[in-house]
Amino acid sequence: MAKSKRSLAEQMEAVNEYEREPVPKKAVKGFKSFVGMVAGEHIAGTEFVIGPLFVLHGAAATDVFWGLLFGNILATLSWALVCAPAAVKTRLTIFYQLEKISGAVPVAIYNFVNGLLYCVAAAAMIGVSASSIGLLMNIDAPGLTDFYTSDPLWIMIIFGIGIVITVVATFGFDRVSRFANIFAPWMPLIFLAAGIAMLPTLGVTHISEFWSVAETKIWTGTPVAGATQYSFWHILIFAWLCNSAMHIGLGDMSIYRYAKKASYGLASAFGMFIGHFMAWLASGILCAVALQNGVDNPSPGQIAFMGAGIAGAICVVIAGWTTANPTIYRAGLAVQALMPRFKRWKVTVVVGTTATLLACFPAIVSKLDQFLGIYALCASPVGAIVLADIYLFPKMGLQENVAFTTGSRFNGIFILAWALSIATSYMLYEMTHADFYFFMAIPGFLAGGVFYLLLSLAFQKRLFQKQGASTN
Repeated sequence: MAKSKRSLAEQMEAVNEYEREPVPKKAVKGFKSFVGMVAGEHIAGTEFVIGPLFVLHGAAATDVFWGLLFGNILATLSWALVCAPAAVKTRLTIFYQLEKISGAVPVAIYNFVNGLLYCVAAAAMIGVSASSIGLLMNIDAPGLTDFYTSDPLWIMIIFGIGIVITVVATFGFDRVSRFANIFAPWMPLIFLAAGIAMLPTLGVTHISEFWSVAETKIWTGTPVAGATQYSFWHILIFAWLCNSAMHIGLGDMSIYRYAKKASYGLASAFGMFIGHFMAWLASGILCAVALQNGVDNPSPGQIAFMGAGIAGAICVVIAGWTTANPTIYRAGLAVQALMPRFKRWKVTVVVGTTATLLACFPAIVSKLDQFLGIYALCASPVGAIVLADIYLFPKMGLQENVAFTTGSRFNGIFILAWALSIATSYMLYEMTHADFYFFMAIPGFLAGGVFYLLLSLAFQKRLFQKQGASTN
């Protein structure tokens, strides 16, 4: 008699994501798994939000091309030389690694903030996907600058997408990776085809005319009313640090802990140069066409449909899914670390539901650049603290993983260093009258590492004496 099929809950119970232990050698993945995942995650529906931002903020054509080139090189190197090596060395999630350093109480604060921010990011992806489905169903979707929606059908679409994404994320890294690999090869072609198809509408009939049209009709150097102007440095810093929480902030330790080699961090180039270079340029072209046609507040779905018809709209839906899946997966790991007694898949369901509810508010999409900037300020210092603990402390005679070693639930040195680094970043932001939070991500990163190192040199010995332990 054939065995009966296991229930969905039983299948989820069987998934082991090694939340509080190193990933074993038998579970590591090959390079292809990471190519598909990063390509799927960074060729996202939100590219139809970010690309148009450069147009609306009046970036010049030369600034866009050179800024994206150098910024994406720096982002790729940040994954390959910072995040992936730390992940492969420890084989732990950032959440458990940080718990060993900071203790259960500080990491609970970090995990709550991180989980909430991941939910907001996933909500943006769900909202972008919904804009395309709404277009296909002739339902008015909120535009890029809308804050609210009043259409109940649009809310129903949001919930339908949220259910699909959450179910995929609950099955863990393997299913998330497979889902991305299915769609990653197809999506870039849609972005590229849509951008090229719209060039004649702007007056490009020969390749030699492209640059002239780019400077005068797409990236003109003149922002729309009410928008600040983006320079070369805005573009470079944004391209480099829009995912700083993932690379220098070490959020993607949760992903790259499965990598066979640290060099697999170079897989991020597939996401950066296909998604954050080509796709941003293509969506910028489509936004310029929309503005030329008098559509001053297009939705991501409208922009995609304009360039590639139904295929473009479907691309936005899938691109939103392939980005939201790993985002909700990470959020589930973050929140599960708060409540280790609960199964990860159950926590992921709660997280997915939260992200779906947040997606009902279009302001999540319209303020995406500001949200990512605040995220960078909070997460970047933590990455520096973890890196200092992993690499510098053993060489300097300091005890790494202080909370784990002493059995403490609260490492005050970590909390103080984290708070001081965020305060330093914000003070610099105010003092320099910067108009871009991302400019402060690197100062915050450096401050986090320096403060933690200096405070540990000053107080770690006293901490161990208080705990009745030896520093060796």
